[in-house]
Formats: sequence, structure tokens, C-alpha cells
Amino acid sequence: MFTNLEHLGLAVHDLEAATALYTTLLGVAPYKQEHVASEAVDTVFFKVGGSKIELLAGTSADSAITKYLLKKPEGIHHVAFEVDDIRTEMARLRAEGFVLLNEEPKRGADNKLVCFVHPKSAAGVLVELCQTIGSSEIAEPELSS
Repeated sequence: MFTNLEHLGLAVHDLEAATALYTTLLGVAPYKQEHVASEAVDTVFFKVGGSKIELLAGTSADSAITKYLLKKPEGIHHVAFEVDDIRTEMARLRAEGFVLLNEEPKRGADNKLVCFVHPKSAAGVLVELCQTIGSSEIAEPELSS
């Protein structure tokens, strides 16, 4: 079950400049910075009330964020929703005809298991499913990246 909007992911060219801009805009400092090697991306997270903003910058030419920014301007990259059980939601969405970009959930930033729904099956929006690691029974071998 989808439980809440987890975060908005914003693709940026210059993470340092975007962090300074959003620190000023939001009036708060980021609570977390993280490198996700499996996705070749650096992330910065802000909390604003009960919401989160994730800034994403690619760290290589092969990064999905780097490739995205070659075709589109900086801005909203994805909308992420927290789910109770990511595998159950993945099965439900597949059965409903959605195309998933992952066969299995993978470790993402901010202590999450993640899976993406292809934008072509979600009205042009890249949707991320997020489950906090440790929020249900998760076998450790599934988490290796």
C-alpha cells in the first residue's frame, strides 16, 4: 500500500550550487548527503515540514541523471512514494499493466529499497517506490549492490 509522498527528486547539473540555492530558498540546511555508487549519483536531502526534497547530480557519463540532463532541463526528475511492502506493490503494479524498470528492488539513498515505474506507463512521470530498510522482513542477500 502507498502510504505517503516520500520525496520529490530534482535533477541538477551542479550539486554544490543547487544545495546553496535550496538552502537559501527553503531556509534550512540539508540533513543528509550521500553517494549512491550503483546509480553513479550524488544526493542531497532537505526536510521541509513532513516533506523531503532530493537533489541528484550524476557522477559519470553513464549515470541516468547525467543522461536525463542531456535531454531535459534541470528540475523535477521523479516523484517518490513510500510503500509498506515494495515487493507486494511491484507485483500489484505489474499485474495492473505498469512497466517497472527494476525486476527486484535495489538499495537506494536514504536507507531505502527502491523500484521505478517507467514514465511511459505512468502518464509521463517517473515514479519511485520506496520502502525503508528494516520496515519489514528483508533478507540481507537481496540488499547487496
